[in-house]
Amino acid sequence: MESPYKGKTGIRRLMNAFGYSLAGFRAAYKHEDAFRQEVLLAIIMVPLALWLPVGNLGKAMMIASVLLVIVVELLNSAVEATVDRISLDSHDLAKRAKDIGSAAVLVSLINVLVVWGLVLMA
Repeated sequence: MESPYKGKTGIRRLMNAFGYSLAGFRAAYKHEDAFRQEVLLAIIMVPLALWLPVGNLGKAMMIASVLLVIVVELLNSAVEATVDRISLDSHDLAKRAKDIGSAAVLVSLINVLVVWGLVLMA
């Protein structure tokens, strides 16, 4: 069965999508400690990237690497919420899904270290 919300088009669809996105940010901020920590990281690191004496491409790469952490954490939180919605019982596949999401966040954090290190050493 198709979602009843899928038929919206034009400006109404954009307004709905924007509202859903804001609701997602609020939910992640309210319910996810890791998301709040990574937002704090971004609040510090994005202005720092703009302030540091590196070229525009370096600044863009540094900022993009930080924002990638936010994106991956949002997706990881969505996976975790979905798994928890299905069942709170311990299950190997649920653990695997959550562990893989956590690994993706770790890779994105390592990416920040690598990008920032390479840009700052250049």
